[in-house]
Amino acid sequence: MDFLTLFLVYLCFVLAVTALLCLCSGRKESFLTRSVHRASQVLSLVIPTQLQRVTHRALHGLFHTRSCLFVVLHVALQAAVFGEYTWEVFVYCWELQFHVLLLLLPYLLLAGNVGCFLLCSRANPGIITKSNAASLVKVYAYDGVLFQRGLVCPTCTVEKPARSKHCSVCRTCVHRFDHHCVWVNNCIGASNAGLFLLYLLSLTATAGAVAAVTAALLVQVLLLSNVMHGTYLDAQGQEHAMEISVLVQHLFLTFPRIVFMLGFVILLTLVLGAYCSFSLYLAFTNQTTNEWCKSRRFGGSPHLPSQPHHRQLVYKNIYSKGIWRNLKEIFKPPTVLERKKK
Repeated sequence: MDFLTLFLVYLCFVLAVTALLCLCSGRKESFLTRSVHRASQVLSLVIPTQLQRVTHRALHGLFHTRSCLFVVLHVALQAAVFGEYTWEVFVYCWELQFHVLLLLLPYLLLAGNVGCFLLCSRANPGIITKSNAASLVKVYAYDGVLFQRGLVCPTCTVEKPARSKHCSVCRTCVHRFDHHCVWVNNCIGASNAGLFLLYLLSLTATAGAVAAVTAALLVQVLLLSNVMHGTYLDAQGQEHAMEISVLVQHLFLTFPRIVFMLGFVILLTLVLGAYCSFSLYLAFTNQTTNEWCKSRRFGGSPHLPSQPHHRQLVYKNIYSKGIWRNLKEIFKPPTVLERKKK
């Protein structure tokens, strides 16, 4: 099996696993959840108890407590990519007389991404307190399915407004809660949802720009090298057509770090692009990640305890008001005064 085939198999495997995680993430008692649970039960019989406790504490510290570890990893990955881009790609492109604006585009996008990252990570996502809970209750209507009036958060001891949720990581209730993002070490709520969307879009654009410039460099190198004619000579001096796998191996042997970085950035762009598409879909339909997951799981609970058992409840998104008004609400959250005017 040649180099290109191995690389394609690896890429397809990673994309398939990512797609499987996305499809199964919102399903209650999904096949993936059951499989992981059963696998953990089997492993618990083999792995020592002390190691299980250490692993559980480590996972709890990573994903269920506020930590700067993922922020450091985020910065380290960006530094590694742009270090390689500056040290090799930029220098080679400059020698090949690439347009200066094309070379500076990834840096400009990076500056915008860093700005959105800092604003999003430091912003108040919309924390609900005893002083503002009464006013926030009047902002959104209760749909009677996902959100019901009169529920009190047992931890914060405040009435939960519609579209809110208690974050176990930050230990606060957040208005229009979307999710807790470990990469920005902050909740995403009503007050910073727009910043998070801009951060996500700029991050995807940055990765795409780096991939585009790097790919353009490698194509230019191929055109200027001995393989530009698409043929090569074997040991007997016979001419053969140059296969794509041979071209990739030639580039990998000549520029190993650049090819590795390009493969990583392309995969990152695909994953971020898929997540961007999902986030834009939620923004266009005025949904949050929390509401999307709950609406999918609701299919397994046809009635609520407060409703008659013979009455079939059907979830309907009552918050969508058209694409443009939905987008406006992301960047300018509604207030009680605006609701009263309407």
